[in-house]
Amino acid sequence: MMPATPAGAAQPANPHAGIAITDDDATIAAALADVSVPTLLLSLVHMTGDPQYVRGALRPQGLFLNEVQGFMSPDDQAEARRIALDVICRFRDAGSVLPPPPAPELIREMISWLVCEDVPDEYVPMMLEEMELDGADARKVAFAAPAAARDDFPVVVIGCGQSGLLAGIRLREAGLPFTIVEKNPGVGGTWWENSYPGCRVDVGNHFYCYSFEPSDHWTEFFAQQPEIQAYFAEVMRRHEIEPHVRWNTEVVSAVWDDASARWDVTVRAADGTESVLPARAVISAVGQLNRPSLPDIAGRDRFAGPSFHSAQWDHSVDLHGKRVAMIGAGASGFQIAPAIADEVAHLTVFQRTAQWMFPNPNYHERVGPGVQWALRHLPFYGRWYRFLLFWPGCDGGLAAARVDPAWPHPERAVSETNDITREIFTAWIAEQVGDDPELLAKVVPDYPATGKRTLQDNGSWLQTLRRDDVDLVREGIDHIDERGVVTVSGERHDADVIVYATGFQANKFLWPMEIRGRGGVRLAEQWGDEPSAYLGITVPNFPNLFCMYGPGTNLAHGGSLIFHSECQMRYISGCLKLLVEGGRRSLEPRREVHDDYDARTQRELEGLVWSQPSIRHSWFKNAAGRIRVLSPWRLVDYWAWTREPNPDDFVVD
Repeated sequence: MMPATPAGAAQPANPHAGIAITDDDATIAAALADVSVPTLLLSLVHMTGDPQYVRGALRPQGLFLNEVQGFMSPDDQAEARRIALDVICRFRDAGSVLPPPPAPELIREMISWLVCEDVPDEYVPMMLEEMELDGADARKVAFAAPAAARDDFPVVVIGCGQSGLLAGIRLREAGLPFTIVEKNPGVGGTWWENSYPGCRVDVGNHFYCYSFEPSDHWTEFFAQQPEIQAYFAEVMRRHEIEPHVRWNTEVVSAVWDDASARWDVTVRAADGTESVLPARAVISAVGQLNRPSLPDIAGRDRFAGPSFHSAQWDHSVDLHGKRVAMIGAGASGFQIAPAIADEVAHLTVFQRTAQWMFPNPNYHERVGPGVQWALRHLPFYGRWYRFLLFWPGCDGGLAAARVDPAWPHPERAVSETNDITREIFTAWIAEQVGDDPELLAKVVPDYPATGKRTLQDNGSWLQTLRRDDVDLVREGIDHIDERGVVTVSGERHDADVIVYATGFQANKFLWPMEIRGRGGVRLAEQWGDEPSAYLGITVPNFPNLFCMYGPGTNLAHGGSLIFHSECQMRYISGCLKLLVEGGRRSLEPRREVHDDYDARTQRELEGLVWSQPSIRHSWFKNAAGRIRVLSPWRLVDYWAWTREPNPDDFVVD
């Protein structure tokens, strides 16, 4: 969370200004050995008010995704740390008093200096909002309606993962009564359910957290599941959300009543008892990846040993010395295999299609104590470091995903840039595989790079596949029997345990709930296999129903789902404000507005690599090969569209 203030120390007015420094010179010097040097130099500007630290010869030489220390030569880093030690000690000795904040034009200069390019003007407001250099949470929506009007507007939130918790925080800030219904016994959603070995985030943790609740406690740059779930539990405690949550409870149905302009939300507790929660609005925060998908393989129920889905890991099963068959090797299997290979007697991995991956040498790296010290004490270090992680994963990946219709080899790549990416990824994979042409043929994908979810690795995946006690099987499965897995060629693979790392039912939004809107329209029937929502948030015929992480909002090109959730919840808060402060009953998107947005979204998707026909077996696609889960939009555009709702987009009663 935000830095804790030591006993006896004054809390700065700006929560990002840092806690007063009292450490001796040697402690500070040791801490600086861990930090991102470009971020450190920006902090010096805040400490001194002097722009020389971004105008001299010391500067980053480039910016790379997942870079944790800043791309500078060792000599330049050493010199920067020497200068910084002197500045920080003088700042400490003067009482850690900050000068006036840098002028806007200097901040603008600092932004471009850090990322080694001229940041376009349209991105600057978004990045300034994200960094909160003024200490203000600009995504909080203030309500001016009297308490009586707010008290008469109860809201039900479905799910208490990261987006549901965020919804609860914003609703509490707005003074609206709310109840969060969560099927699990604890907070975190996917980070509660997915406790399999090796489970970790693939977005840098200092960005994969709420903008208004940064943490200086991360122990790894890409934290594992227990630490991420603990973060959400602590945020829930700090914001006093738990009294509003019904744990171990599922939403069975939600039915809109035109006469009263209310939702009747039927919930079922763990003991099977049902009750009805009345609500003026419903916020779905159920996620896209929370209902496991098990493969339709003949004989699956015949297996005599333990078997379970990766999202329902059975921790009572001891894998030590066991023969394990893992069916599926996407994002989850990619993490599980290296984590269990040392423990099991033999691991057989069944993979339908190979996955593209890119190198991230810091993927399993621990955060040094100096980084935690800097986050607590150096003024605005944490905010600039957040930007350092955000920018290279912002919108550049979307441009690289665009199809060039004139490119002559569409089966290999979708553009020259995409072909170069393929060559880089292939070279990295081949370097790890070494002199093993059979394995290389199995692990290099036959579709354009980045066309499916692209994984990142520090080398552990391919090192695992090279082990003598690990087999990678790329042949289809014919059936499962009591003893194990039999492939289509008839080859048998005996196993003691089967793990299904086979993903989720991503296209079944809000399933299996029964949602009935205006006139009794069933949401499942209206959507069919083509779910859609205006901005991924609101749906015609379903007044006062709002989706977070709804159709068309999954990110495959950059950013983070937390960033998207913050955009969505600000927009939802704006819609609720229109209703509450205007004394209105209901709000839903105009059909023509929704349809136009949906058509534009589909046109954009058709021109991106994820839609290519050569890419089969992708959870991005529905049964007809169309994409309904991904956002094709630049982050800066989605951010701008969701800053506040346009009343003209809606039918308001």
